[in-house]
Amino acid sequence: YMESRSRIATSPNGNGGWFLSMMNSGVLDRAKELGVEWLNIFAVDNVLQRIADPCFVGATLESGCSTGAKVVRKVTPEEKVGALCLEDGRPSIVEYYDMTPELLEARDEKGEPAYNFGVILNYLFREKDLERIVNDELPVHVVEKKIPYMNREGVKVKPEEPNGYKFEQLAVDLVRELDTCLPYEVLREREFAPIKNKTGVDSVESARKLCLENGIEL
Repeated sequence: YMESRSRIATSPNGNGGWFLSMMNSGVLDRAKELGVEWLNIFAVDNVLQRIADPCFVGATLESGCSTGAKVVRKVTPEEKVGALCLEDGRPSIVEYYDMTPELLEARDEKGEPAYNFGVILNYLFREKDLERIVNDELPVHVVEKKIPYMNREGVKVKPEEPNGYKFEQLAVDLVRELDTCLPYEVLREREFAPIKNKTGVDSVESARKLCLENGIEL
């Protein structure tokens, strides 16, 4: 696809490169000068995101884990959030588009969905651990996307449906590189109001409603 008559359509490579960007920009050096030991990263499309939540920070430090991840109970096994789990004894996150029918239907010993805790993209990482793994090769995820483009007539088009693929590296893969992860469950009605759609579920209107329910005046 062409973005303009002289430019190929491009986009960032996902959120997996955030730490490398900190290093390359000099921000990490400044953070280290200030004595920063832990970094909290979070999704900007969740309007109820609690940044540097002291309870989350304290629980992660107390646990002795390498990282912490906030999770919510999934509404359905098919909900479009990554599922926190263990893979060969190590923390892992299975993205919703990688969930096979077998994983979706799996049940634990209590009869509950085995992959029932979805991440809300709020993680704590120890800075020195990230420096240790920064040169590790992260997997590349192929994701369907709506890619704006210029057609043959020179008219810019904003597709309503996915029309291409994007190759991404994701922050969730940093969790896989570490030895331990604290799953920190939060109430979704208190901390999870993502905006991903125009209307309906996970939209501006649903996020606005949750904000009001949490006493946030808009």
